[in-house]
Amino acid sequence: MKLVTGLLAAALLLAGMGASHAAVRIADDRGGRIGTYVDRYQGLRSSGETVIIDGLCASACTIILGAVPHDRICVTPQARLGFHAAWDPGANGRAITNPEATQMLYSMYPSSVRRWIAQRGGLRPQMIFLRGKQLMSMYRPCYLDAQAATPRPSAARRDRDLRHRELIAPPPAVLAREPD
Repeated sequence: MKLVTGLLAAALLLAGMGASHAAVRIADDRGGRIGTYVDRYQGLRSSGETVIIDGLCASACTIILGAVPHDRICVTPQARLGFHAAWDPGANGRAITNPEATQMLYSMYPSSVRRWIAQRGGLRPQMIFLRGKQLMSMYRPCYLDAQAATPRPSAARRDRDLRHRELIAPPPAVLAREPD
């Protein structure tokens, strides 16, 4: 009887794990049309899922910072955010900066990110990158494997372990769903 009760309790616990325990991983996302990302991230916001930024998130991808609550975003040491002014295609395919869309994009970002961008001259046609300690000071760190939670190894061991991690880690994918 105790075994049946234990199994029932475990089944109920597992059944209770829903979307709020799932995670969306962003890696190697170079962005695209602002409207597409706004639509995509509205659904993500209401899903309750955690967002793991684990690589490049550039251009319209960075809308995630304003679309999803701050406490549901974490960054890995590989995370890099790329910001630039919004643009429209002009004659002969040349990019023409769109000041209204740039202002809208800028206003979507949290104040700490807007401050960081402003300190670098604002959103311009050239990409600027937020990464490393500066990014980790704005968002909580997250780890894709238990190895990252252990004390920091020596440089040689860390390099060897990173090569090993690349072999066992799932391949990077744009917005690939992974369990916690």
